[in-house]
Amino acid sequence: MINAKIPDMDNSNTHNQRIAKMTFASVYPLYLAKVEKKGRTKAELHQVIQWLTGFDNKKLQELIKENVTFETFFLHASLNPNANLITGLICGYRVEEIENPLTQQVRYLDKLVDELAKGRKMAKILRGSQDEDKKPLSLS
Repeated sequence: MINAKIPDMDNSNTHNQRIAKMTFASVYPLYLAKVEKKGRTKAELHQVIQWLTGFDNKKLQELIKENVTFETFFLHASLNPNANLITGLICGYRVEEIENPLTQQVRYLDKLVDELAKGRKMAKILRGSQDEDKKPLSLS
């Protein structure tokens, strides 16, 4: 999903269903590799995921172990009320213009991971949230 342009990414049901059925556990290692390659940490990745979804480290690990789909992942998430402030291009499409709510939520996550990997400051990634003052989550 990251840095891979999906052919014919449109708002088709086929594309949206493919995203819904993709497992978070299959994409998480790609997220982690991307941010670590650019000098960011697993703790920072988890902080970004927690900001968007409300999942703490324990819940995140449970969802990875359970091999949940993105559909289930976001069904259980408490989406941050400032998520709509995430804008810009991801995979060649404007994230704010994606019509399918689940596809948009997955692309929000992609966009945040991309910003983290690009070295953007945490305060900007978290859209000026108070969460920016928190230290990265303990990974114990």
